[in-house]
Amino acid sequence: MFVNKDILTIVSRKSRLALKQADLVKQQLNIFYPQLKIEIIGISTSGDEILDQPLMKIGGKGLFVNELEKYLLQNKADMAVHSMKDLPASLADGLIVTAILPRADSRDVLVSIDFASINQLPPGSIVGTSSLRRQAQLLAIRPDISITSLRGNVDTRLEYLISGKYSAIILAAAGLERLGLTTWIKHTFTWQEMLPAVGQGALGIEIKADNTQLQELLRPLHDWQTAACVQAERAMNAILDGGCQAPIAGFASIKNQLITLRGLVAEPDGKIMLRAVQSSALENIMELGRRVADDLLAQGAAKIISKLKTEWQGNGW
Repeated sequence: MFVNKDILTIVSRKSRLALKQADLVKQQLNIFYPQLKIEIIGISTSGDEILDQPLMKIGGKGLFVNELEKYLLQNKADMAVHSMKDLPASLADGLIVTAILPRADSRDVLVSIDFASINQLPPGSIVGTSSLRRQAQLLAIRPDISITSLRGNVDTRLEYLISGKYSAIILAAAGLERLGLTTWIKHTFTWQEMLPAVGQGALGIEIKADNTQLQELLRPLHDWQTAACVQAERAMNAILDGGCQAPIAGFASIKNQLITLRGLVAEPDGKIMLRAVQSSALENIMELGRRVADDLLAQGAAKIISKLKTEWQGNGW
């Protein structure tokens, strides 16, 4: 092993979950390189600080990423750890995701104090989520419940639940697992009930593209199967071009040397759910993403996405 400095630095959002995820990368690196000194720098991004407005209004999920990327470009840090579901379709010039760790549970979960499943919620119950993807799929199951926007880190969201503001909230299983909070989970949604966000459950390490030494150093952490699945999902998402908050879902899996990609585009009220699923050989990942996207577009996905974009612009977003 060779790195041209005494300490490697990881920049991360400073939420408890983000720091935990950065520490997971640090732990994995120290398994392969026990003598390597690694420091984690936690910063607060605009996306973490502005909680009283929808993400689509203030700039989308890129707000969680842009300021971390600046640290890399300005040589203030060597790498950034991201939830792959937060990464926009395009990275800043000069940066690459060089390693994707093995995927954790990609599914969404119902968290509630009083109710064990979505079907136990009384009519009119208030469920918290800031995701149109989750909203649409929830309303497809239970059109009689009420969805209210919920933002903030995991601990903040749990505090809102405890206060009685919500009957239930929807979170990612992976985040609760990483924080040791799985006892909060009342129901884990199947992929048929709620298809995950593109990249959900996967962690990626972003670095400067010209840092070949660091690319080599991080190679042992890279999981090719997770990377292939995330690549297919992101290829589909890039073609659909729905932005940060469009109700788009995608999940790929590998079995018997075939990769299968499931995609979904929905109306926010859940009344229209467009679905597509296709499989291909592993060497045709990008083509698979394109085919699934084209299938959804042929069903009318462009109309749904365009309508949402028009509404956002009409509201000055």
